[in-house]
Amino acid sequence: MTSKNKNDHIEPEKENTSTPEEVTQAASEDTSAAESTNEKQNQPDPVAEQKEPEEKQGKRGVKLGTVAIILSLLFGGGLTFQMQQKDAEYQAQINALQAQLAQTKTSVQQDLAATQKEAITKATEITHRAETVLQQQQKSIESLQLAIADVKGRRPNDWLLAEADYLVKLAGRKLFLEHDAVSATKLMESADQRIAALNDPSLVPLRKAMANDITKLKTVPLVDREGLVLRLTSLQQQVDQLPLANALLPEAQQVEAKKVSGDIYDWQDNLMTSLKDFSENFITFRTRDGNVIPLLSPQQHFYLKENIKAKIETAIKAVYVEQQDIYATALITADKWSSTFFNQDANNVIEFNKALETLSKQNVQVDYPVKLETQQQLADVIRDRLRREVTTLITEEK
Repeated sequence: MTSKNKNDHIEPEKENTSTPEEVTQAASEDTSAAESTNEKQNQPDPVAEQKEPEEKQGKRGVKLGTVAIILSLLFGGGLTFQMQQKDAEYQAQINALQAQLAQTKTSVQQDLAATQKEAITKATEITHRAETVLQQQQKSIESLQLAIADVKGRRPNDWLLAEADYLVKLAGRKLFLEHDAVSATKLMESADQRIAALNDPSLVPLRKAMANDITKLKTVPLVDREGLVLRLTSLQQQVDQLPLANALLPEAQQVEAKKVSGDIYDWQDNLMTSLKDFSENFITFRTRDGNVIPLLSPQQHFYLKENIKAKIETAIKAVYVEQQDIYATALITADKWSSTFFNQDANNVIEFNKALETLSKQNVQVDYPVKLETQQQLADVIRDRLRREVTTLITEEK
């Protein structure tokens, strides 16, 4: 746009001037004319006067040519400078585009690396999951194979071993958790019958261990806990009906009765003896030495009965937990309080004290066997038979 406008502006001036070659030729002609003119200055020439206007016009053309050259040079320099600026702008844009391209390339490479890493991580995780699932499935298949082999390899007599194992385990629970030696003995005898039905000579050591366990269980003393608890509960309910004793006085000393003698000289003693006998028909004086136990108040009587009930309740709890010392101490204390504060002449108090004394001598603590030998031996027998049968089946399938 700029160069075109400048050319449009300069073109009118070029219409009035010649080309640079013509200007140069004209300048050379003017120079030669000037030289010839200088040579002829001293000579008068009539034609010189006529050529002066033409010379002025030639000089004017030279000046215009010079101006045109300068203008063309300026135009060319400006155009060159403008082109250089354009080139610098284009180069800056190219550099910016190259930097942006490099940044974009780096970002794309980073995104590509992150995507690859994430894809590898997900693929690894999926692979691990697949391997885990495959391992679990393989274990399940192996378990199913073992179960199938177990079912295939079991013989009818093996169920008797399983029943015996169940009965022995149940006997152990009855003995160690419930302290029921009777039920444990019955269960062990039933298990021994299952083993005997197998008629297997290899199980003789097992039956021997079962016989030892049954003997130990039969030697365990039987404690009628329910009967003891029921008797103690009955005594606990009778406490409210026991009569309270009156004031307890020490026994009076026995005094020998004096008799009137037949000696006349003992008339004074005889007189005093007769007067005492006569006065005893109206008033009697006795002397007692010792501590007098007063009667209990109604509130104390209530506390006494509740304390005796509490001691009997403690004895009941001791029966279930098999604590002999606590059981005996509680009943002895209750017997002592009953003998001290209740009326010992009453029949119900006498029977109550006798029952407490009898029950306090009962044994509620029992020593049970530490363990049953049959449990481990029977488990070993079943494990060995199962392993042997499974190995045989697997070998046959191969």
